[in-house]
Amino acid sequence: MRLDEQTRRQLRDMGCGELLDAFANQDDDACMAMNTEQRVRLAVDEAYTAFVDKRIDGLARRARLCYPQADLRTLDMLDECGISRELVASFADCSWIARHRNIVCQGYCGSGKSWIICALARQACRNRYRARYIRIPDLEEEWRQGADKPQGRSRLLKRYSGYMVLALDEWLFDPPDDRFLGFLFELMERRYDTGSTLFATQYPQKDWHQRLGGGPHADAIMDKIVHNTT
Repeated sequence: MRLDEQTRRQLRDMGCGELLDAFANQDDDACMAMNTEQRVRLAVDEAYTAFVDKRIDGLARRARLCYPQADLRTLDMLDECGISRELVASFADCSWIARHRNIVCQGYCGSGKSWIICALARQACRNRYRARYIRIPDLEEEWRQGADKPQGRSRLLKRYSGYMVLALDEWLFDPPDDRFLGFLFELMERRYDTGSTLFATQYPQKDWHQRLGGGPHADAIMDKIVHNTT
């Protein structure tokens, strides 16, 4: 569809680049049988798809996934990880996020746990939820560095509490010390019934309590995680 220069400039000024591109991409010969309303609807549909894809890509980029291309639709990889397609289908609609459910992915080293939680986090982005992936050692390093900044640890806690989906890799690979354990307790406390947390770990849940120190913090953290875990 041909648009005059003023219309094109106005669309660009309004940030409607996707719509402008959609109009420019229309083939006049192929669209000859369409009326104006149909052509506008076609262009808007194409522009909206491009807008949503860009937003999803932005959410996935900010999630900092260690496997940015991980995708629940990659069936070969799912078979390699030994995950049933029926189970994956039950996660694809992200209803577990709406219900604030946690997911634990437990297995030996190299079994694909990190890939799976990245695929789940990307699916959350596809459904336009804010997600974030981080390894526990990296989270602990951020927490340690936060002590050198004004309100650094408070801001860190607020940031990681605010993600609708938080993917924690290498969960309890090393038992946390008492001070970092306090941070994990506060994080789980704030996320309880407000967001979903993904855990990738080598250890079954029966071993978590001991690796969390076996004390009151361990009791409280387990209480906040286990009851909402799928």
